[in-house]
Amino acid sequence: MAAITASMVAELRAKTDAPMMECKKALTEAEGNMDKAEEILRVKLGNKAGKAAARITAEGVVAASIQGSTGALLEVNCETDFVTKNESFIAMARAAAELVAKKNPADVAALGALPYSQDGFGPTLEDVRKGLVGKIGENMGFRRFKRFAGDNKLASYLHGTRIGVVVEYQGDDAAAKDVAMHVAAMKPVALTSADVPKELIEKERSVAMGKAAEDRKAAEAAGKPVQSDEIVNKRIEGGVQKYLKEVSLFDQPFVKNDKQTVGQMLKAANTAVKGFTLYVVGEGIEKKVDDFAAEVAAQVAAAKGG
Repeated sequence: MAAITASMVAELRAKTDAPMMECKKALTEAEGNMDKAEEILRVKLGNKAGKAAARITAEGVVAASIQGSTGALLEVNCETDFVTKNESFIAMARAAAELVAKKNPADVAALGALPYSQDGFGPTLEDVRKGLVGKIGENMGFRRFKRFAGDNKLASYLHGTRIGVVVEYQGDDAAAKDVAMHVAAMKPVALTSADVPKELIEKERSVAMGKAAEDRKAAEAAGKPVQSDEIVNKRIEGGVQKYLKEVSLFDQPFVKNDKQTVGQMLKAANTAVKGFTLYVVGEGIEKKVDDFAAEVAAQVAAAKGG
């Protein structure tokens, strides 16, 4: 069995806000698997343990560039929130987003090889990145980007520098901008229920089944009537359908008018949203502190040596 360390317990507590001992029990039951432990806590504690997506550890900024029907959304990471306010770091991020839109690089490595000079560093974007690592004394790197090009119109919205959205649409510009703001606030995972990834649906069903089993066990222990399998299954599927509506853009109540859904608002505005991309800084990143510290030291040493 994997050893459950204090740092693992602290990490799970930070992600879920669950009590320390519950985190330790969940990690022990999950044999050290963080994702499984988080799911166990959701079953036992309900929504109190559902804050993982909002508790991001990595820092950085999201930048967008829209030029007509061509655009880009990009995330660049750093170690601390302090650097996200550095003018040179922000300028590099914005320039990188423009380069993605204009030059259409195949990946992050190709992006870094593009010509760009800033703060006396160059002649490539990667040289500028390395130069700023040495100048600022903190590691930073381009994590991901998406380029948009085609017949659809584009609307972007940045909530500060931590959340960025690009919406692909046909129709009214104001309605599309409102949708971009809505996506940033409500964080849907798909346009419709049919588009929600199967793995997310099965995970939600698994959590609902686990919660139902816990409720049945508690009822039996208290000597209370136990619901039939038919009723339990209806509850489980009802919970899954509720989840699908909560994470599907067109089914969500519109943030500016919760009396109508986003789909209804778009229909009234004669606007069709074809797709959206949402970036939240650090989303999905698992920091390995020792490795990251070593990487930072190596990057800084290399930059200073170069």
